[in-house]
Amino acid sequence: MARRAVQERRKRRLLAGVGAGVAVLLIVAGVAWIGGAFDSDEPSTDAADQDICLWTPQNASTNSNLKDVGTPPTKDIPTLGTQTMTVTTSQGAPIVVGLDSELAPCGTADITYLASKKFYDNTDCHEITSYGALRCGDPSGTGLGGPTYSIYNENVPTAPEPSASPAPDAGAKTPLYPKGTVALIGDPPGTNGSQFLIFFKDYSPPTPEYSIVGKVTGGQATLDKIAKIPTSNNDAGEKVRPTQKITIKTLTVGDAPASAAPSASTQS
Repeated sequence: MARRAVQERRKRRLLAGVGAGVAVLLIVAGVAWIGGAFDSDEPSTDAADQDICLWTPQNASTNSNLKDVGTPPTKDIPTLGTQTMTVTTSQGAPIVVGLDSELAPCGTADITYLASKKFYDNTDCHEITSYGALRCGDPSGTGLGGPTYSIYNENVPTAPEPSASPAPDAGAKTPLYPKGTVALIGDPPGTNGSQFLIFFKDYSPPTPEYSIVGKVTGGQATLDKIAKIPTSNNDAGEKVRPTQKITIKTLTVGDAPASAAPSASTQS
């Protein structure tokens, strides 16, 4: 018992000494901090001066389908809230989309910039894909068109890990690309430019590769009408070419016109 008591007293003294040493170090550090010892000589960088998006040049001399309209800015790009994209087509009431500046600031900036250049106006949506999406944004109609820059993926959904014993409600899982989703599409994936998909039905691929930029908030009836247009084979033999023209008359980013305001009947 006596030996144990001595060991306990020794332990308490040791801990007390460590605690006192730490306290001294903290006091010294505090004094040094007040005196500016840890101040950096490097000038601080204002957050507003930081690049938010980086655009990768694409060579129009090797792809004649590209159109040079300049490059979007890299700074002063909104990173919160939503922007309203209004797509007026030859197929009915405008399709209104909420672009997500928080989850996809660069994708939103990309479309906003191109819309300001009237890049999309009087162009045709050249595909109704086999997986349930309208493909637009390529003035050449080849699938290879776009601006002379690209932007990386920002907001690609993650596919769930395969399970050896699926849960009973596995069929009720949220789709990766729900109906009404708007996503950028690049070829190859991750080299996004002007082309985008508007999904008119749920889609969950095993390997997602489209970066989501927003969702449809109005004009769902127009999208449903477009989904029923028959398709024919394109030059590659894929049955994705609409048999009726789906022309984007105008595509703007900003306040939606009153006639295109979302209503309960057009929500997805």
